[in-house]
Amino acid sequence: MLTKLRTFAQNSARSKPKTLVDIQQAGISMLLAEAQGGNQQAFAQLYQDHVGAVYALCLRMTANVSLAEECTQQAFVNAWRSLAKFRGDAQFGTWLHRIAVNSVLAVQRKDQRRQQFEVAAELEEMEMATAQWSVEQHDDRALESAVAQLPERARQVFVLHAVYGYSQAEVATQLEIAVGSVKAHYHNARGQLKTALGDQDEG
Repeated sequence: MLTKLRTFAQNSARSKPKTLVDIQQAGISMLLAEAQGGNQQAFAQLYQDHVGAVYALCLRMTANVSLAEECTQQAFVNAWRSLAKFRGDAQFGTWLHRIAVNSVLAVQRKDQRRQQFEVAAELEEMEMATAQWSVEQHDDRALESAVAQLPERARQVFVLHAVYGYSQAEVATQLEIAVGSVKAHYHNARGQLKTALGDQDEG
């Protein structure tokens, strides 16, 4: 009897139900396979599943609704064109975020006069825990408003590093700037946000 119970327990462990994340990932993989085969309805479903996150990223980086919509549309156009190259080395959402960032930069180069900033000297490496200061201590709506008022490059760096968790090296690669510039713009962004949110708290 004891042997039977052990066998039953082992079989039950092997057949443990998949988690919601596993099921969702399997669904994405299936849609991706169909979309890569030219199924536009499958890609339309991927669009519906991810458009909200992509638009949020574009809006935070541009602080402009019209530009964010254009960047979002361009990101999915580019994703469709590049879908055959997706090999699953990263999650689809991460891959899509990179395309969205590139779309934002391309659209801003074309439609906006880029603001120039004096790059400060190398600053000390900042821990990601420091970035959480903004999320933990301030109202989300006030923070979003303050971030929207940042200079373009400082806003891009802050959004990618502090909000989306990319390392400073990854941000530098995506924005095609030096790591030292990322540190300087991030330092600038945090200083301006502390001032803006501090002034608001006092008011």
